Amino acid sequence: MCVIDGIALNHLDRMTDSTGLIQHAIYSIPRRESGYTTDDNARALRLCTRLWERKRSERMLGRVTTYLSFLEHARCPVRGFHNFLGYQRDWLDAEGTGDCQGQAVRALAEVLGSSLPDGYRAVARELIDAVTPALADLRSLRAQAYVILAWGHLATHGVEDFDAIESVARSAAQRLMECYHRSERPDWPWFESRMTYANAVLPHALFVAAECWPEERLLDVAKATFALLDRETTVEDVFWPVGSSDWYPRGEEKSRYDQQPVEAVTMAEAALAAFALSGEERYLDTFRRAHTWFHGRNSLRQPLADVHCGSCCDGLLPSGVNRNQGAESTLAYLWTELINKDNLICAENQDPPVNTRNYSIATATTPS
Repeated sequence: MCVIDGIALNHLDRMTDSTGLIQHAIYSIPRRESGYTTDDNARALRLCTRLWERKRSERMLGRVTTYLSFLEHARCPVRGFHNFLGYQRDWLDAEGTGDCQGQAVRALAEVLGSSLPDGYRAVARELIDAVTPALADLRSLRAQAYVILAWGHLATHGVEDFDAIESVARSAAQRLMECYHRSERPDWPWFESRMTYANAVLPHALFVAAECWPEERLLDVAKATFALLDRETTVEDVFWPVGSSDWYPRGEEKSRYDQQPVEAVTMAEAALAAFALSGEERYLDTFRRAHTWFHGRNSLRQPLADVHCGSCCDGLLPSGVNRNQGAESTLAYLWTELINKDNLICAENQDPPVNTRNYSIATATTPS
């Protein structure tokens, strides 16, 4: 069993081959026909870089190498990153989706802010420099949010000479504000006419933006949108995210299923972001609900995570748990476990908030 500070990586290793992280699984078995995505490999790179910072080993460096090499291979000849790689190692898209650009840059920012060997950080810098022109053209709100989070991490860790990324991130924050003002209604303080996937990334980005460029209106919108999302995803003190079957259009009923792990991890991160900026304990309650969703405190009262091998089921269906254990779900669980452990460590040490622009570490215990 491979366990790093109590976090098992057996399933992550099972899903990873010499090319990278395979996208889907049949139960706990990698589904090779699904191939690979830059999204998933970027998430894995971010996780393993953070774990390297906690406990350095050749095994962890090998994981980082695999995922960083995948991102280097994913760079398009023209601009940006490809996203879908078939198992035969042929790219299946002419150019990547908007979200994968943001996910990749966020992971590369994690590498740059780390103490990984110089060559790894040099590759990350070159890749960010190469794709920066493409970032200015992103239309996906979530991709723009990831760029803001990437810049926040770079700024927090004192990484210099990235004025172009800061400019893109600042423009992205402005676009989020513009979308908010277009969609806002008295009963709907939100960025779009419906809630869809990875919803909490949007207010999370504005919490980071408010810290990077202190403006009262950024923080006000971050708080208002997060409050709406928190209300709409809390049922009797249980996290109940927007389901992916029909999403949640304004003025209609929220889709109750299929509930996805990505909603829990993004909610957990956003809640710690809000807590680190405000110090308000209620945000830790939100974090606790999102974290314990993986462990059975959910609408079906069934756990999705297997703590012994580090895997996570793909979601909650009306009929029960989706037993497939794909890459995105597993990484959502592993990252939530990591930030929960960091949160508890800081509480035990009574440390002040650190890394406040990415808000992965808070200073109080998660309520039981």
